[in-house]
Amino acid sequence: MYAIPDVVAGKLAALPDSPGVYLWKDADGLVLYVGKAKSLRSRVRSYFASDHETSVKTRHMVRLIRDIETIVVPSEAHALILENNLIKEYKSRFNIALRDDKSYPYIKVTLHEPYPRVFVTRRFQSDGARYFGPYTDVGAMRRALNVVKRIFTVRSCRYDMPAEMPERACLDWHIGRCKAPCVGLQTLHDYRAMIADVVQFLDGRPEEVTRRVRAMMEAASASLEFERAAELRDALLKLETIEEPTAVMQVEGGDRDVVGFARDGDDACVSILRIRNGKLLARDHRYLSNAEGEPDDEILVAYLLQHYQQQPERAREVLLPFEMAELALVETTMGSSRLLVPQRGAKRELMDLAMQNARHLLEEMKLTTDESEERAIDPVYDLQRELGLAIVPRSFVCFDISHAQGRDVVASMVWFENGRPKRSEYRKFKIVGEWGNDDFASMNEVVTRYFSRRVAEEQPLPDLCVIDGGKGQLHAAQDALAAIGLGSLALASLAKKEEEVFLPGRSESLRLSRRSPGLRLLQMARDEAHRFAVTFQRARRAKRTITSQLLEIPGVGPNRRRALLKEFGSVQGVKDAGLEAIAAVPGFSTLLAVKVLAGLGIEAPVAMTGATTEVPLVTAADVAPDVATDVAVDDAANVAADVATDVAVDDAADVAVDDATDVATDVAVDDAVDV
Repeated sequence: MYAIPDVVAGKLAALPDSPGVYLWKDADGLVLYVGKAKSLRSRVRSYFASDHETSVKTRHMVRLIRDIETIVVPSEAHALILENNLIKEYKSRFNIALRDDKSYPYIKVTLHEPYPRVFVTRRFQSDGARYFGPYTDVGAMRRALNVVKRIFTVRSCRYDMPAEMPERACLDWHIGRCKAPCVGLQTLHDYRAMIADVVQFLDGRPEEVTRRVRAMMEAASASLEFERAAELRDALLKLETIEEPTAVMQVEGGDRDVVGFARDGDDACVSILRIRNGKLLARDHRYLSNAEGEPDDEILVAYLLQHYQQQPERAREVLLPFEMAELALVETTMGSSRLLVPQRGAKRELMDLAMQNARHLLEEMKLTTDESEERAIDPVYDLQRELGLAIVPRSFVCFDISHAQGRDVVASMVWFENGRPKRSEYRKFKIVGEWGNDDFASMNEVVTRYFSRRVAEEQPLPDLCVIDGGKGQLHAAQDALAAIGLGSLALASLAKKEEEVFLPGRSESLRLSRRSPGLRLLQMARDEAHRFAVTFQRARRAKRTITSQLLEIPGVGPNRRRALLKEFGSVQGVKDAGLEAIAAVPGFSTLLAVKVLAGLGIEAPVAMTGATTEVPLVTAADVAPDVATDVAVDDAANVAADVATDVAVDDAADVAVDDATDVATDVAVDDAVDV
């Protein structure tokens, strides 16, 4: 029979008869469950009464309890909010969880900026911007954003306008996608008016935008502003094309959410029909798991709190499928939304539709999950048998190292759960140590860093650690795990050529059948880790390559490189800029601009005049051999002394044509003899 631990028994006796939140903890101090209570004393003690043990999940949890922490709050409403926040913080294993607990994207309109931008983000902040979403259907979100780009000429640049204003309009202006407010071709008033239309459009009110655009078009035509009228006519045609398919169906009423619910054992599904301005615009749905033993109303309360915390704007009315004991409490917590349970009429018909959607989605999910688990679970058990593991590796990680001849060294870690990738746990690393081609040292570093942090943060560990590589990589990982006290963690490596598996303490490799489900699972994890690492490494290398072409140009130090990239955006932008534009950058002269273009393989003619002599037009190909050699080896020692001094101190002011007639003479006499 289960015996209540002494620590827990002592705390049970001292529990207050007050509202609050309680946290059950296991022997390692990990939070098992977070709950709320109107009376902490009554609720917490009920876990140890025989009539409370109604589900396998609850009985299992109670046997793991070794400690309890309680937090007293002023009211039930405070307890409800705190419970939800703590569940999100601790991700407690016995609480109801969203099966797909990831952040969904929003469309953000930065109304707090003078010249607002419109873009996608996954972070919702209280920063004065307007957020639309979150979109569970990312494809629908992309389509909405594309429609906005087709109809409205919203700027796509990241300038902090008006503090940062470019000197000339970008490509978007040339192709008609922006009206270039950055260079004064569109007034602030007109731009803000257009953004107001964007907000109304995304808010599900395109007909209002259409009416306003039509009125503006007619006014422009009456004022004989035919070019403006033509622009508005084109926008109107696009709006009228888009407006009809926007709404799935028309219903009575204004803004409301209709919440459907379906359940099958441990799994549940919530489907929400989003109605705005009387139009059914979209359906959101989420799956919930770990619901065994929990009443339906508590499951729905848990979901509503999690869902509506992420909503930047809530519907005025939320229709629910059934009465809930804490309905008034949830309504108080949600603030502006009114919660109703419809019994008849049009609202009841909408509820029936939402319930039908929820049942259908749950059936789909279970069919997909059953088929997927049937395919995936066998490899996990096969892997345990093939590797001789003590436990089934339901969760395992795989590490890989990637570099380009010792440069831009990175590592990746992928996590598999029940034979499937769990992308929310993927991690990528920049290798800090100067190991170069030493994959063993890099592997030791990344394994040490990852598991040290995992232990420090008291995060659950995987059942198995897989390394992409042979014996050397395996030993490096083994040493790293032993050093941080995880020597007992199951470990294996998979070599590429012969698909050999290496295990600690075993001198010979293990060759699994090519048909082995366990081997195929290892290969899948290895290939996924390799893909993740290579993608990250290529991105790092590409970023470095952008500036590396400028490193070889004499006289162009870090400050000048930054100035060029700030002015022109990229190396290609520098190439396209031309001699005069480069020479106009602070810190650059005409002579240095020639060197920049020559270093980038661009021939740039330049004429220099002085008081006593004149140098005719020359190109980079005509420069004297000694100067050309200096450019090639990045050594200005053989250049005329005064020019070399100027390059050495990285100061272009002294070589400016207008201020240094003697320099021009020296260049003409000393360096152009061989031209």
